[in-house]
Order: sequence, then structure tokens, then C-alpha cells
Amino acid sequence: MATMTIRLPDAKQERLRLLAERHGVSLNKLVDEWASMALAQFDAATRFIARAARGNVERGLALLDKLDRSSARRARRRRSGGKTRPDLP
Repeated sequence: MATMTIRLPDAKQERLRLLAERHGVSLNKLVDEWASMALAQFDAATRFIARAARGNVERGLALLDKLDRSSARRARRRRSGGKTRPDLP
């Protein structure tokens, strides 16, 4: 495990300490959790960019249309109390 030193204004460090205390974790754990979230977001964005580069626009748009139709059907079912009409797509 590595040790990292960062420079923060005293007031900011104190506020972060209070935030960590409120969450019931150490300041070190709070920063570790933030780093994990930032890395997860970075990894997701990297995967998205890689997939988009090799993707097919027409297939992607068709999939979004399919999801929209499915979502609309579920919304109609919820509004009708679970009953569906066979003539609706």
C-alpha cells in the first residue's frame, strides 16, 4: 500500500475531517472511497468510449427504439393496473 501526501488549506482539511466523522469513517477511508468512485467512473467512461468506437450506429439506434417501446408498454401497464390491450404495441 502506498502513502500519499496532499496539501490542503487547514479549514478544508477540518471540514473534510468533520464530514468523515459524520459518515462514521476515518478521513483516510473517506478519501479512499472517493478515489474508488472516481476510478469506477473513469473505467466506465473508458469502456463506453471503446465500445462506441467499434459500435454500429444503426444497431444502437434500433436498440434505443426497442427500449423506448418496452418502456412505454410498461408505463401503460402500470397506469392500467396491469391490464393490457392486445391491440397496443
